[in-house]
Amino acid sequence: MLMPKRVKYRKSHRGRRKGKAFRGSTINFGDFAIKATSAGWITSRQIEACRIAITRTMKRDGKVWIRIFPDKPVSKKPLEVRMGKGKANPEFWVAVVKPGRILFEVTGVPKEVAMRAFRLAGHKLPIKTTTSVRPDYEEN
Repeated sequence: MLMPKRVKYRKSHRGRRKGKAFRGSTINFGDFAIKATSAGWITSRQIEACRIAITRTMKRDGKVWIRIFPDKPVSKKPLEVRMGKGKANPEFWVAVVKPGRILFEVTGVPKEVAMRAFRLAGHKLPIKTTTSVRPDYEEN
């Protein structure tokens, strides 16, 4: 599972997920990418499930880049605990994703294989996604 080695503050506020992503919204490394079209939190478990789905579909050919990292702690109170007594301990880690953000990139495989892998990975995510191709990509 992905998570930070250390953080400056152990607990954080929930925050707002408004606006579009300007950083991380272009394909920089691979030829094909999966892009978020809605806002949401993606947990480290969901990122790992997507990575496994993509690498298995590609039969370990090509290269995969994970462009998001879960750096926000989410705390959760245990079941049947009364209100108050402070904020709970961090339970899991999430990546905050805004519309337009590139989530995964792939290179070294045919377009059909990459699109099939991204379709499977998109089913593992709690947000709406779309696939995109690098603008200067040419098929061989």
